[in-house]
Amino acid sequence: MAEIGLDLSHEYPKPLTADKVQAADVVITSGCGDACPVYPGQRYLDWDLPDPAGLSIEQVRPIRDDIGHRVGQLLAELMATPG
Repeated sequence: MAEIGLDLSHEYPKPLTADKVQAADVVITSGCGDACPVYPGQRYLDWDLPDPAGLSIEQVRPIRDDIGHRVGQLLAELMATPG
């Protein structure tokens, strides 16, 4: 991520809590299936992404870029949606 100017050195995985889900416009999961909590009335997207654990940087770059593309598309959609 440093290659694209993002410093993740102080970041860590955070739990998906009810408060965070209810405050979100969209909840994005990646392959957690029934293990992820589901709250009625929330919009969920499950992005089928390869697990980057143990992959080389060359193998992780396309995953990173795919996520960036998906986030960009979602932001454009959310910005175009009234209210």
